[in-house]
Amino acid sequence: MAKINSFEEINAWKESRDFNKVIYGLTNKGEFEKDFDLKRQIRRASVSISSNIAEGFERNTNKEFIHFLYISKASAGEVRSQLYLAMDLGYLEEK
Repeated sequence: MAKINSFEEINAWKESRDFNKVIYGLTNKGEFEKDFDLKRQIRRASVSISSNIAEGFERNTNKEFIHFLYISKASAGEVRSQLYLAMDLGYLEEK
């Protein structure tokens, strides 16, 4: 297995970066755009996913990296929950 030299090489970080763009796009439309509190919170949680992957990697220890991956996973759960709320409020469709 090849050694990863930077967080930019981590597939989960790359995917979370793309996910951030999707979240920003979704929250800039329709009624979602006007719900400043939910918009701000879901964006922060989304950015937290990629940020924690990067921060954990840069800590240079497996133990801390794993800890930050758990934080990132928790942020992903937070985003999922907020997406359900956005759906319930009619800001998004299930598709």
